[in-house]
Amino acid sequence: MGRKKGGLYINPKKFGAVGKPCMKEMVSFLGCLSLNKNNDDKCVRRKDLLLSCVESQKGKPKNPARTINHHLQRLGRDKFL
Repeated sequence: MGRKKGGLYINPKKFGAVGKPCMKEMVSFLGCLSLNKNNDDKCVRRKDLLLSCVESQKGKPKNPARTINHHLQRLGRDKFL
């Protein structure tokens, strides 16, 4: 299991917020919750912003075959045959 020896791989965590579209809204909402002792009645605006961001992301299709690691593996296969 795992990756094959000698395979090409790039750590996707280094790309930051590229794949995290609602991160700012979520951090803002969680910060508000922590300041108000988990009382979400005081964080209604931030909660609405987070929910609207999540709803806007629902219609976008996810295509796992378009990741950078997929393309690196595809290019590496052709090169070493």
